[in-house]
Amino acid sequence: MKPGSNDELRDKVVAVTGGARGIGFETATQLFDAKARVVIGDIDGDAVGKAAADLGIEGLELDVTKPESIEAFLDETEKRVGPVDVLVNNAGIMPVGPFLNYDAALIRRTIDIDLLGVIWGSQAAARRMVPRGHGHIVNVASVAGRLPMPGLTIYNAAKAGVIEFSDALNAELSESGVNVSTIMPSFTNTGLISGLETNRYIRVVEPEVVAAQVVATIIKPQARVAAPRSMGWVNSNSIMPQGLKRRTRKMTGLDHIFLQYDDSSRAEYNKRIGQ
Repeated sequence: MKPGSNDELRDKVVAVTGGARGIGFETATQLFDAKARVVIGDIDGDAVGKAAADLGIEGLELDVTKPESIEAFLDETEKRVGPVDVLVNNAGIMPVGPFLNYDAALIRRTIDIDLLGVIWGSQAAARRMVPRGHGHIVNVASVAGRLPMPGLTIYNAAKAGVIEFSDALNAELSESGVNVSTIMPSFTNTGLISGLETNRYIRVVEPEVVAAQVVATIIKPQARVAAPRSMGWVNSNSIMPQGLKRRTRKMTGLDHIFLQYDDSSRAEYNKRIGQ
């Protein structure tokens, strides 16, 4: 049985950020198939318009780095579809490469989108949900928030922040009727990993796998879950001895995979994220 096939999601209003591509679009697709009332937002106005038209849902331009844009997105969602039951904070970018090569603008942009965008979105949604006594905020982080790796320093920092922020907010809102969940995808077959050389140790999944976990978590809220669930071991990484971490990174290729990549294969994605 597919998540949502027995009507748990029918007519729930779900807003998805970063919904024009990848995990966001697949999440919107699965929610739509489960009879939810879905609205997607994305900074790429043309892409979100096409994605929304393809699904037959509402699509709105959204810049998650601006709190006023998020407020406008939720206001317009409620105007067109109804009060938001679930917000999926999915928008994110993943720059890779040596830390010393990052310029200030890219560092700030990554934190603004990957961490502050989640915080602004969560606050805007919670201010609507708490007075109603129900709601669900689903924040898409990454296993990278638990697996620090060379070449992913800023992304690691942002996603670790999302995980801890979400845990804290879930605890704070626990008596309000509003749930906060964190989804931690493994490396997913989207533009984020273009130009990277994966291997048998690097678990890469399709967007459908991550989206299915998002949908399952909306149906049955959990504070934190990996996608796929088999990657849940990453939560224990912080207690591993440093020597073991170094040996593991070397054995799996995680010591260099995000430092060495094919420039031409990654060029389109890098241009899109401003790297």
